[in-house]
Amino acid sequence: MPVKRKSPGAKAKRRTTYWSARVTRESDALDLDQGVFGYRDPKRIARSLKTSAERSKRRKAAPLQSAMSMLNFYINRAGRNLPAARKKTLAQAKVELRKLFGRA
Repeated sequence: MPVKRKSPGAKAKRRTTYWSARVTRESDALDLDQGVFGYRDPKRIARSLKTSAERSKRRKAAPLQSAMSMLNFYINRAGRNLPAARKKTLAQAKVELRKLFGRA
């Protein structure tokens, strides 16, 4: 019996998984609320990050540093795919986060 071979251009379908999505879900730094970066209100994002950072027993740094680095991580990983309005909201969330921690 002849062996049936795939055509040279055929590739197996692969599910694309991103390490950054796993980090956002399973980070040792914080246990984030579901969809925290999707909130439209920067104050709500900042409050949620602050609460998560203060509650976490697994973080290795101060709460402000943990919360800010998770926010920066999200902004940096989204990169060019992040709309200008969303970038503005997340930048404002940074300002609000500093205010909540008394570092404004």
